[in-house]
Amino acid sequence: MATTLNPYLNFREGTREVMEFYTSVFGGELTLSTFAEMGGMGQDESEQDKVMHSQLRTRGGMTLMAADVPASMPIGPNGTISLSGDDEAELRGYWDGLTAGGTVTVPLEKAPWGDSFGMCTDRFGIDWMVNIAGGAS
Repeated sequence: MATTLNPYLNFREGTREVMEFYTSVFGGELTLSTFAEMGGMGQDESEQDKVMHSQLRTRGGMTLMAADVPASMPIGPNGTISLSGDDEAELRGYWDGLTAGGTVTVPLEKAPWGDSFGMCTDRFGIDWMVNIAGGAS
C-alpha cells in the first residue's frame, strides 16, 4: 500500500455536523465512531457521544478525517487545507460549497502565476486554499 497524507481536523465538539457538511460539499462516504462505540476509551460519561474518529472518502480519492477532542486533552490550531487541480468545474463547486456561510479572504480569481486562486474560511473556522491550474478565469 502506498503512503498517503490525510488532513485530520480537531474540534472541541461538533465534528459530526462538520463532517456531514464536508460530505455535502465533496460527496463520498462518511464513517463515524463515538467514544461509546469504541468502549468508552476512558473518557468522561458526558463525552461518550462525541466523535472519537471520523473519515470521509470521496470517489475522487480524497480523504478527510476529524475528531472531537475530549476536554481533558489540549487542542491546537488546524492549519490550512489546500485543494488544487485542473478540473475547474469541480474545484469551483467545492469553492461554492466551502464559502457558503463562510468568509472569502481572497476571491477565487486569476493569480499572478496564471492559475485561479482563492482563500476562504468555512463556517466552522477551517481555512481553505483553492488553486485551479491552467489559467482558468
